[in-house]
Amino acid sequence: MRRSAWVLGGLAAAFLIIGESGMAGTWAAAWAAAQEDIIKIEEQDIAGEFFGQPVPIGNYRFAKAAILVFGSQWGGEPKTPQELEDRVWEDLLLSFEAYKRGVMVPAEELDKELDAVLKSEKVTFDRKSDRSAYEAWIRERVKEPVEAFENQLKHLIQLKKLRQQVMESMEPPVSEEEAYQEYLNEYNTLGVELVQFDDEAAARGFYLKMKNPKLWEKEAKKNPKFAVRPGFVSLECLMDLWKIPREDVYAMLELPVNSVYAPTPIYRGYGVFRTLEKRVAEKDKFEPVRASYFEQVKMKKRYDGYNDWLKQLKAEAGIKVYLP
Repeated sequence: MRRSAWVLGGLAAAFLIIGESGMAGTWAAAWAAAQEDIIKIEEQDIAGEFFGQPVPIGNYRFAKAAILVFGSQWGGEPKTPQELEDRVWEDLLLSFEAYKRGVMVPAEELDKELDAVLKSEKVTFDRKSDRSAYEAWIRERVKEPVEAFENQLKHLIQLKKLRQQVMESMEPPVSEEEAYQEYLNEYNTLGVELVQFDDEAAARGFYLKMKNPKLWEKEAKKNPKFAVRPGFVSLECLMDLWKIPREDVYAMLELPVNSVYAPTPIYRGYGVFRTLEKRVAEKDKFEPVRASYFEQVKMKKRYDGYNDWLKQLKAEAGIKVYLP
């Protein structure tokens, strides 16, 4: 049996790959000795497996600690314990993929990220000239040694570089129509206010009662919190964040200002809208920004392509979790 090293951010933690017979190689032995009292890893302590190979509990703990210390670097913050577990296993799988591809994090890249983290925290010391202050700050903030902190950050940088590598390998085609539609979605702007309902029938009843804008205005004067105002935002924002169907936002754009729009699905339940102001995109202003919108559409397609790639990677990996 030959052992091959899968090192999470340089931390000593073993991932076993069954291969041709041979000597058992040593892996980050010096680091293992230095970290012996931080994370003790035994081969029988297995958190789960993917690609039919065991994932040691130490790797699992390391990946989870990185998320808890630095937050999620992709796809939003996990909101439930299960979402956190799913993200840990996703990061473990991506870490293994980065290892297989030879994705490296040079010292200068890590230094740059460390400096950015400390700057955002408004520290008053220089980590290189005042090592003791740096170590004390990390112990106080995250209750771990400097080496673990830095290696967790290095691990996350490695995952970021892998995502970039995967997305940059994709060259999705972009049509003139797609680029122009993106321009329209972003430049067309609406100011609206809405009243949200969980039930469509209730929303419909409210609309029939309040579709006269004067009645809406009267109610708004009595109760300033009567309706929610997303702000003067692009149609793309209304579609992406508020989950309003495309046909509805464009229909609202066609209405005169101070119109009440019939119930439509939103991110939660249904919304009844009143238009407050609008800005309509002008076709002759597209050409000067045409190239940028081609690039925006390409990036969106790359994000979608990455998500499809990740979904396929997970399916091929066959992740099994042994932890309770």
